[in-house]
Amino acid sequence: MPLAQLITPPQLAERLGSPGLVILDCRFALEDPDYGQRSYAEGHIEGAHFADLERDLSGPVIKGRSGRHPLPDPQRLVERLRAWGVDNDSQVVLYDDGPGAYAARAWWLLAWLGKRDAVFLLDGGLKAWHAAHLPLSLDPPPQREGSFAGEPDLALLIDAEQLAKRLDAPDLTLIDARALPRFRGEVEPIDPVAGHIPGAQCAAFTDNLSADGRFLPPEQLRQRFDQTLVGRAPQQLVAYCGSGVTACHNLFALALAGYPLGRLYAGSWSEWINDADHAIEVGD
Repeated sequence: MPLAQLITPPQLAERLGSPGLVILDCRFALEDPDYGQRSYAEGHIEGAHFADLERDLSGPVIKGRSGRHPLPDPQRLVERLRAWGVDNDSQVVLYDDGPGAYAARAWWLLAWLGKRDAVFLLDGGLKAWHAAHLPLSLDPPPQREGSFAGEPDLALLIDAEQLAKRLDAPDLTLIDARALPRFRGEVEPIDPVAGHIPGAQCAAFTDNLSADGRFLPPEQLRQRFDQTLVGRAPQQLVAYCGSGVTACHNLFALALAGYPLGRLYAGSWSEWINDADHAIEVGD
């Protein structure tokens, strides 16, 4: 079964209520951290549990050391997944408002813990659900304790020290998921320092999507990342962004295109700039 899988709104609607199906609503807004919980309370896909980026899918921020969305403690995340009813053989569907950035973070975390089959992103998210004229629910999801057991795969990660030592490696492909103006350092609306990690290429996660917010076909994604890799081994690819969230969107898109799973620099730019010894670049 492919590592990265999409499900359409009609396909999900047909499966609602199926045994073993777990749906996670991953809506979030950086500028309004309570947006996701508030929106969930106003209506969600039937049976969905709410997974908050900062409370569930991230760990505590350590000022001056960590990035803005550190990885959660693995055991605590396992416990949350069990509380949502996840078993090792569950079918898990993840969605957010549409672009998939926050849903892809949840997808990557599940892959990190070893669940790499039967995990789907709702293609186009809730926007596509609305476009299909499908209903929302105000009912709480059924409560069932799952039995999921997972262990973090450290091979999927690279830390700042390891990355700093590899920046000059000819086989490294380093991609930054932020928009081009932030990559160039022309604007920086979130972090105190602008620019990018030396040697990185801008690979804005939004370019994985078509105009309607759905993922591009796998063959188009393959062409996109072929141009980024230019013959280098995809296993040596490292993805980062501002805080380790939208980088997961690129990793999902790569897997959707048939590439093996690259590594995530989870601390990303917001962690990198905490160390004054780390070089930065601006421009292209």
